[in-house]
Amino acid sequence: MVRDPIPLFAVPESRWHMDWKEHIVATADTCNGKPRVKGTRITVELILNCLAAGMTEAQIVEAYPHIDSRQIRAAVAFASSRVGRDSTLSGFEAAA
Repeated sequence: MVRDPIPLFAVPESRWHMDWKEHIVATADTCNGKPRVKGTRITVELILNCLAAGMTEAQIVEAYPHIDSRQIRAAVAFASSRVGRDSTLSGFEAAA
């Protein structure tokens, strides 16, 4: 039986808010300064591309066993915090 997704507004903020700063770092000397999972060379960009390609958290962990689900969610939370700052599509055509 497939369940309907729970609307985000119905989930307490404490359940969907994550402090990504525990897991995501960026240093000029590693991965050209791109945000990455702390202690690895796995970039936030790579994780987002995997998710966009349809991979599940479990598949990503299987492919990159030195990261875990918390770090994947931290990468998404980091990306969300960046989009939240500038959510305009400057340079893109608006959807019709």
